[in-house]
Amino acid sequence: MTVAVSELEHLDDAEVYRQLEAARRSMSRELLRDPVTLARGLDRTFRMRPHLRIIGDALAEVGRGDYDRLLILTPPQVGKSTSVAEWFPYWWLCLYPADRVAVTSYGDDLALKRGMTIRGYVEEFGDEYDLALQCGSSAKQDWSLTKGGGVRSVSVGKGLTGHSVNLLVVDDPHKDRADAESEASRRALHDWYSSTALKRLQPDRNAVVGIMTRWHPDDWAGRRLEEEGRIEDGGRWKVIHLPAVADPKFGADPLGRAPGEPLPHPKIPTRDKKALRAWWADMKRTSIVRDWHALAQGDPQPAEGALVSDELLRMLRDSSTAVEPQKIAVAIDPSGGGRDVAGVIGGFLGDDGRVWVTDDVSAAMSSAEWSTAACLLAYRTNAAIIYVEWNYGRDMCVLAIQTSWEKLQNEGVIPKGTLMPAIAPVRAKQGKLLRAEPIAQQMVQDKVRFRGVFTDMEREWATWQPTDPDSPGRIDASCILIYGLIPEANQGAIAHAPLPKAPQLGQFGRGGPAGGAAAAYGRRIGR
Repeated sequence: MTVAVSELEHLDDAEVYRQLEAARRSMSRELLRDPVTLARGLDRTFRMRPHLRIIGDALAEVGRGDYDRLLILTPPQVGKSTSVAEWFPYWWLCLYPADRVAVTSYGDDLALKRGMTIRGYVEEFGDEYDLALQCGSSAKQDWSLTKGGGVRSVSVGKGLTGHSVNLLVVDDPHKDRADAESEASRRALHDWYSSTALKRLQPDRNAVVGIMTRWHPDDWAGRRLEEEGRIEDGGRWKVIHLPAVADPKFGADPLGRAPGEPLPHPKIPTRDKKALRAWWADMKRTSIVRDWHALAQGDPQPAEGALVSDELLRMLRDSSTAVEPQKIAVAIDPSGGGRDVAGVIGGFLGDDGRVWVTDDVSAAMSSAEWSTAACLLAYRTNAAIIYVEWNYGRDMCVLAIQTSWEKLQNEGVIPKGTLMPAIAPVRAKQGKLLRAEPIAQQMVQDKVRFRGVFTDMEREWATWQPTDPDSPGRIDASCILIYGLIPEANQGAIAHAPLPKAPQLGQFGRGGPAGGAAAAYGRRIGR
């Protein structure tokens, strides 16, 4: 409601006050649309961003009773906790002042901070929504309103026995990776949630909202989804999954982002895509493979049972050793109609006898897109050969590459006189395990190195299980590259072996980080 100044000039003071008061109350009611709108209206420092609007809408649906379980997964430091663990409980109390709210986190200090912030909102803005602290309610951990509601803030694992709860907010229940990877800690958290937290919920109105960054496949979020499922699959949990970089493997993006588009950040203008991409790229560059995919992408993967370890892959990174390329190549593992990731990997065989991986331009692409990406990479690296997997659509691969090369020449991207690289088949072993395990052997024997950090490719190698029905495109493309450049790797029977921890001593007389960091491998992979 708006009141024009010209209209007020002809009214007496009482009527002016009445209309201004009505306008103020109308605006206050409008702010209760959702917690994020309320935060934006009351806190001038709050920065609205598109992902926070998505979160606010989902929280409002919980408040209306559309569903009673909500899980929000985002990278750290994007405003989720401020919105969900502070403004949302205050918004809930504005609607339901007789309800009891529990805010929990991995530690008492963080939980108490949330509780005190909510209490501060009541003290500063409560009059507008008829909220007032109960006289004598001064405890930091547990305070009440005059209308019967209130907030209890405690760490997970304790502090809720004997307390009724209408709204339970679980904010980052795992302290860090060590805590999340401890089976005992996970078991204690799951037991507390099942035996204590859920038993405090009331029948008249109850909801659970969890917000966290992921750490482990069986962390608090993972166990909830495993046991109760997602709404769209007939389960109970509504999930808002907002990875740092949009990826089609997670399904439709809540923000409608195209693959590779960055997530907004409260401290970076939404339109500044360059700054956003740079921010997330820096996080990716400075994170270990598992952390990037777990914390930033919300996609934790088990490390146990993989063919190679994180430690081994880190030791294979070598950007300093001088080596002369003898044969430069690009390898392709095609995708099925753009529905999955097409592997496009570049590298060379060095004069030291090793395969050096230099480029990874893999992505979810159509045949026209991956063939174009492969041609551009081959031109940029001066590759003499493009290896393609002959077990899958070889005629289609050849035609797609030839068509893309001709198109790029017609468009002037590749000069007309530039010869197209030869296209060579790699008849890799049919079985995924038999295809990948010989390459793991080459890594252990220090016959493969990486010219830099390849986060996505390394993550696939460090998490893919031999029991998985399919292997990712980057693994397959890197296998094809190495098979092409070291044909003998594709020969002989391979027996399953323990997880490689480090490469064996360099066998070609040249040093570098991998060659000097050998460790016992256990039973040798047979040939």
